[in-house]
Amino acid sequence: MGRGKISIKRIDNTSSRQVTFSKRRKGLLKKAKELAILCDAEVSLVVFSSTGRLYEFASSSMALNGLVISRKYDLFDLY
Repeated sequence: MGRGKISIKRIDNTSSRQVTFSKRRKGLLKKAKELAILCDAEVSLVVFSSTGRLYEFASSSMALNGLVISRKYDLFDLY
């Protein structure tokens, strides 16, 4: 039996929002790592918290370098 659906909306309570962000960030980073290992893919992931803190994952230095170069020269828009 699966989990029930949740409605996707902003969490008003600041501490609950931070806890949820931490849990989901951890899960997202884990999935990115699994994808890189299982599929032998180059994976890069960048997450910014609401306070502007940076969290990142790169399966190889080459993947991270491409992401940094793209960001430096504004080859894509994060917002």
